[in-house]
Parts: sequence; structure tokens; C-alpha cells
Amino acid sequence: MSVEPSTGGRLPASYLTPGTSSFADFVGREAPDLLPGRRALPAQQAASDLAPHGTTIVTLTFPGGVLMAGDRRATMGNIISSRDIEKVFPADEFSCVGIAGTAGLAVEMVRLFQLELEHYEKIEGTTLSMQGKSNRLAALIRGNLGLAMQGLAVVPLFAGYDHDTETGRIFSYDVVGGRSEETGFHAVGSGSLFARGSLKKLYRTDLDARTAALVALQALYDAADDDSATGGPDLARRIFPIVHVITADGGNRLPEDEVSALADDVVAGRFLRPDGPAARVEGDAR
Repeated sequence: MSVEPSTGGRLPASYLTPGTSSFADFVGREAPDLLPGRRALPAQQAASDLAPHGTTIVTLTFPGGVLMAGDRRATMGNIISSRDIEKVFPADEFSCVGIAGTAGLAVEMVRLFQLELEHYEKIEGTTLSMQGKSNRLAALIRGNLGLAMQGLAVVPLFAGYDHDTETGRIFSYDVVGGRSEETGFHAVGSGSLFARGSLKKLYRTDLDARTAALVALQALYDAADDDSATGGPDLARRIFPIVHVITADGGNRLPEDEVSALADDVVAGRFLRPDGPAARVEGDAR
């Protein structure tokens, strides 16, 4: 947003006047062309296969927190466009967002969402509730509806730690901004069907953070096993999924050496049992 020449180098009055706590609303009023959803649409259906797409994201709760993990592959049609894309980002200190869909638009939406939460905190002097954060993200997705109808959809997954309930919470969305709260675990992206099947098999309510990370990696491995757009652990290049953990103390990305050690355990286990670990059954002491 440029400074108007007539102001003599000073910011316009609208920038200094107290107003909405929504950064997206402020930009929409002052420079609407900067918002992704306000851009002119192509005259015909967009060639969505020419835009890199992010794929599978998984998330699950555990006592005292929530974890989100994403594979590193992006595709353009049947071509692998990137092997090390990042799909999981911190939204603020106690929440994170994972992206699936058109990668460029998704990353742009995440950056706007991060600014939205930071702007609210500066204006209001407090952080948004988890419910409020999930609603703000839904509004940003609805702003992308025109491009979504052209085939350039963005479908994020949002998770965070709620200090009011002292639990991790998960929110999923559809392309028109419809929001649903998920219980226990969820997955989005092209490999989500297979990842969710794996999570159903392995998820337990008594997981600790390390075991939850291992379950997430098993789910991503299962997704990559059946979905060509999802990337599994790349042992040759040492490229592994991104894992973000959030607790009452805040969020952090697991160090690469820790994730690589967990991924090595998963791969080693698949040599012994290619279909993955068996589900825990009633009465099983494992």
C-alpha cells in the first residue's frame, strides 16, 4: 500500500484513525486489489493443473495439546513440482494452519491470516479465542470463493490449544468457508482418505506428544503409499514431513533430527510389516 503523494510523505488519516480490529477488512477498504479474492477472474475456467498444489495434512489431539503434520510434495498435474514445500505454518503462538489446494494462493492466505491475528491483538490488546480465530479463517476462505469456482481452491486445516477448555482443538473447512470442528483427528488433501483410515486405526486418546508424532507420520506414509500426490519420507534427500506441536506453553516445530529419527523408525517398521502397525484392540496391553 503506497503513500499518497499529496500527504507530503505522511500516512493518510485512515491509517491513524482507530477502526476495525480486522486487518482484512482494513485492506479491503483501503486497497481491495491487494486481497487475493478481489483479483479479476479469468474469462474461462482456470488451468488449475498449471498451478502447484499442496496435498496431505494430518492433525490429532493428545492430552494437553494438538499436533499437525504435512508432507513436503507439491504437484502440477502428474508432475512433481516441489519435493520440499512447507505446508504447516504457525498462525500465532498457540495455533497453526496447514494448507491443501493451490499452493501459491494458500500461502498468501496464511500470511494474511497471520497478519489478521497479529493486527487484532495489537488493536484489542488481547488474543482472539480459538472460536474467533477459526471464524476469521472461514471469512478469508469465503473471500477466495470466486477463484475456488475457477478451480483454484484453498482448503486449510486449523488447529490450536484453547486455554479456556485446556485442550487442543481442530477445525476443518470446505471451499466456500464452511467450518466444522473435528474430534480427535482429521486430515485434508488428496491423500486424506488414506490418512484418515490410518488415523482411525492408530489414534488413541492417551497418546503423548512423541507417540502422536509417530502416528501422524504413519498416517502420512499410508497416504503416500496410495496417493501419488503425497510424498513419503525421502531418505535419499533426507526430506521429511513438517511436524508442529502446540501445548499450553506455546507452539513449536519439531527439530529436523527428531522428525528424521521418527521417520527412520516408521520406514524400518515397514520393512517388517509393509501395511503398517496393527490397530490396538480391546484388552490389548500394548
